[in-house]
Amino acid sequence: FGAHSRPPSAFAAIYAKGGIPCRLVHGSVKHRLQWECLPETVPFDPLLVTLAEGLRETKHPYTFVSKEGFKELLMVEGAAEKAIPLLPRLIPVLKAALAHSDDEVFRRGLDALVQLSAVVGPSLNDHLKHLLTNLSRRLMGKKLREQVTVALQKLEQYGG
Repeated sequence: FGAHSRPPSAFAAIYAKGGIPCRLVHGSVKHRLQWECLPETVPFDPLLVTLAEGLRETKHPYTFVSKEGFKELLMVEGAAEKAIPLLPRLIPVLKAALAHSDDEVFRRGLDALVQLSAVVGPSLNDHLKHLLTNLSRRLMGKKLREQVTVALQKLEQYGG
């Protein structure tokens, strides 16, 4: 009757092996990421997809590293040119986060989608059809309706 030990997720395994070039720095008030090299020099492929996969994590530090790492990578100069070719691989991963039953995982996926949309703009439009069913499902419930509505407005704004 002992607790079943599940194998670590792909993200957790990659993080444990040092495959993600940043580490969590525990501050007294706020956590932050420390990159081993400048985020501008990090290859987006496959790191951005791996960080997006980590959005489905439910344990600390994976939740923070994936969310913050995804955000910081998208803030580097030239992020659009690096992220647009990865859209076909990012969309299924974001879709899985948006389909997750955990509300926090859904929120992280929604935030990541809005951040990605702000960076790649109209390039995301062709891929949105894969995500809208999961968004509309959460739109029906009261708990996340406002956040989904705001996200849809931002997607419209960035997508043109």
